Amino acid sequence: MIPPAPTPPSRPRLIQLDDAEAVAGAVAALIWEELANSRPLRPLGLATGRTMEPVYAALVQRAQAASGQALQALRQRWLSFNLDEYVGLPGSDPRSFAAFMRTWLGEPLGLEGAQLRLPDGLACDPWGEAVRYGAAVARAGGIGLQILGLGLNGHVGFNEPPCGPEVPCRCVQLSAITRRQNAASFGGDPLAVPQRAITLGMAEILAAQRIVLVVTGAAKAPVLRRLLTDPPTPELPASWLQRHGAVTVLADRAALPERPD
Repeated sequence: MIPPAPTPPSRPRLIQLDDAEAVAGAVAALIWEELANSRPLRPLGLATGRTMEPVYAALVQRAQAASGQALQALRQRWLSFNLDEYVGLPGSDPRSFAAFMRTWLGEPLGLEGAQLRLPDGLACDPWGEAVRYGAAVARAGGIGLQILGLGLNGHVGFNEPPCGPEVPCRCVQLSAITRRQNAASFGGDPLAVPQRAITLGMAEILAAQRIVLVVTGAAKAPVLRRLLTDPPTPELPASWLQRHGAVTVLADRAALPERPD
């Protein structure tokens, strides 16, 4: 049998806004619209980190300004799966992604813990937990709207390079650059950042109905330009997004000082 031809790369839709605040507001609006209008509603796919803080703050602001009926509808319809969690941190640890989600969304929006799903960082078998978590995403129907940040080395989720498009949810070793990038939550010490994490794979990410990549700040400009101009490669995991037909990149001027040709 002749194998099917690979899906040709396609350029993501690019929206450039003035600054990180404008980007955050636009992403919050997309999440709100997804929760309000999608029929049937599939789970949200969410990310953590400093890029997401203003996004979630804008979403909370939008929710608090809405009517009580609209806020109640949001609570009833909310189900999200986070991309990843550190191995070895309990959800009660303020440095965990579970704590991040409670702080930025769960408590302000009045969401139940079961509505904000993440891998169990304290699972005795991280690889088994990764399989369980990936299966839970599949049982829920897969991700509807997937929100992504972009790592300095081109990772999305914790899919460190090299990484192919077919890899599923798994336990990964974090790179030195990623641990440096995430050190702020650990007193600025990269060595204090856990060495491993459980992450949804490129397989689950690329199975989402829609993907929004959020990129802000001048430090992300080089890797974003590679994503938008270079062909897909395992050395830049985010480049596999070119194989998805419904990707929107929301970037500020600092991250994209010159639009690619």
